[in-house]
Formats: sequence, structure tokens, C-alpha cells
Amino acid sequence: MDPKNMKTQKFATSLLKVNLRKTMKEQNDADLVLTHEVIASKARNSNFIFSPASINAAYTMMAAGTGSSSDELNAVHNEIATVVLADGSARGGPKISAINGVWVEKSRPGNHSLKDIMEKNFKATFALVDFRFKAEQVRGEVNKWASDQTDGLITDLLPPGSVTEETIQVYGNALYFKGAWEKKFDKFSTKEDEFHLLNGSSVTVPFMSSGKSHYVKAYNGFKVLRLPYKQGDDKNRDFSMYLYLPDKRDGLNNLVVKMASTPGFVDDHIPRVQVEVGAFRIPKFNISFMFEVLLASTGLYPKPSMYHKACVEIDEEGAVASAATAVLRKLSLCIRTKIDFVADHPFLFLIREDKTGTILFAGQIFDPSKNSS
Repeated sequence: MDPKNMKTQKFATSLLKVNLRKTMKEQNDADLVLTHEVIASKARNSNFIFSPASINAAYTMMAAGTGSSSDELNAVHNEIATVVLADGSARGGPKISAINGVWVEKSRPGNHSLKDIMEKNFKATFALVDFRFKAEQVRGEVNKWASDQTDGLITDLLPPGSVTEETIQVYGNALYFKGAWEKKFDKFSTKEDEFHLLNGSSVTVPFMSSGKSHYVKAYNGFKVLRLPYKQGDDKNRDFSMYLYLPDKRDGLNNLVVKMASTPGFVDDHIPRVQVEVGAFRIPKFNISFMFEVLLASTGLYPKPSMYHKACVEIDEEGAVASAATAVLRKLSLCIRTKIDFVADHPFLFLIREDKTGTILFAGQIFDPSKNSS
């Protein structure tokens, strides 16, 4: 190849990577905005968990299927699917599974071209189904698919009545994540203690504790804890869970607003140095949450419905989180001082891949004694 052409090609590739990083940063900021919007409308002052990564995957498929996709959207999806969501268990990292599925009314035209797009671009399973006369049966098939792909953690994704004879397409994504802490907690150190609620009362729940050094940093009005997951031989990714703990017991809502309205917030507030900890307690929790929304910004009519369900459990070993999404279309330098991190009042958490900034899961804990929404 001509040296001049090689230089031009390298420049073009470098420019593409820069543009992709910029687009992904914009997507990560948008995920925090979405987190705030869903909390405000569906889960204010309550336990909450959802997966921006799963929602984005299902939405991107629908956009491609309706011809309303963009090069930027497709590029971000491809990067996340091939890099972030690749299974790392064989190399000693987190076990990850991300599966797509599409169900289409068999009497609709254009199914062959749609099948090609879904299978080639999204590695999705594609099924022609009979929504007109067997809507309830199809709903059961989608729910079984979601359960099978999430190791039984996500059940009843689509509630009764959600799939009707007017349904023409269902775009589904199922995401499963299981990661072990880089530093596991000693089970013998787990003790019952008080977690303070917004109403002034408290509940007694098991707290994990540790005297080891941790990635903790104090900021103005809040603290951040980063708990890295074991990576094994995987050098291309870094998965972590982040806990955002406001100083004030009733300060979480204001902190979420600040996070959503500040571009680059997560990247600008990452504890990068391990420090000695003083008092250190994190509650064990096991929560699930489900919600339904109309996707008003798609430009389609009728507006597609989106159903999303997610769950997460953390303990001394690590974390297991899972989510499923279905989009339905129908007709019509640090000072090494000890820092306390006692998460005994409401806090936000993220599960994130740090090199790309991709947020796999986001949620908040208001009462860890409750196991579901």
C-alpha cells in the first residue's frame, strides 16, 4: 500500500475512534439523565434498579427495524456489544450474557429484510409469530425467553394484556452479569446494624465491613466508593460497582439531580487511589424493579411501549444483576487519610465498565430490608 494512503487510513481510523469516544461519553451522560427521569417518575424515594445498557440495546434494534437509526447509535451499540458485553468468565472475569430477540407478526410485509438486519447486525434470534390470534401465547414465549436468558432471575417481563392482536413487533434484550469482588468481604465480619430511613425511623439489616484499604474519596457533600470486580486475564475492560453516598441522610434526591445535570460527572468523580478506611459498612441488598413507559421521542405512532425489569443482589462474594427489556410496536494526587464510608442511609449505585464508561446497571437503595419494589 502507498505510504500516503496508509497515513490517510490511519488518520481516518484515529478520527473514527475519537468520534466514537465522544459519542459514548454523550451516551453515558444521557444514561444518568435517564436514571434521574425514571427515578422521578417511577421510583422516587424507593428502592430502584434498571439497566441503561439493556434499554439502549432494545431501543437501537427498534430504531434499526423502523429505519430511524443513525450511524452514531449503531456504532455505540456495536462497541458495547462486542467489547463491553462479551463474556469474561473464561478469563477469570465477570460472567456476562447479552442476548437479543425479535418477534414479528408473520402477515406483515418486509419481514425478510428485517430478519437480515436483526440477525446480521444484532445477532438476534428472529421469530415470525401470530399476534392476531395467539397474542397471549406469544407473550408467554417472550417471558420464557427472558427468564431463560437471565438464569431465571427475570420472570413475567410482559404483564397480561401487554401483547394484543394489534402488536406487530417485539424487540427484546436480556442482560445477565455476575462478578466477584477483587477483594471479597469476610462473612464473619458481617453484622446487623441500623439503616436510617427518610421518615426518621430505621431498619436493622446485615452490613458487610472491612478494615482493608478501599477506593474511597470524599467530595463536597458526598462520598464515592469504587468496588472493582475481579478481572482475571481480561486486560481490555475494568468493571466496578460505585456507591454514591450523600453526607446528609436525606440528600440522595439532590445528589441524583446534580449527577444528571453535570456532564462528565461520573468520570470526574472516580476514586483512583486506595486509602485507609475508618468506619466502613455497606448493607447487603437484594432488590428488583419493573416499569412501563411510552417511548414518546421516537417519532412513531402509535408510541411504542417499553417494559423493563431488573434485579440485583450484592453480598460478600460479589454481585449478580440481570435485566430484560421489551419494546412493543403496535398499529396506530490524594492525601492518604482515613475516610469513613458508612452507607447507613439512602445511596445510589452503578455497575460500570470503566474504560468505555458504559453503565450496565443503575439504582438506589432507600430501604435494604425490602427485597423488591
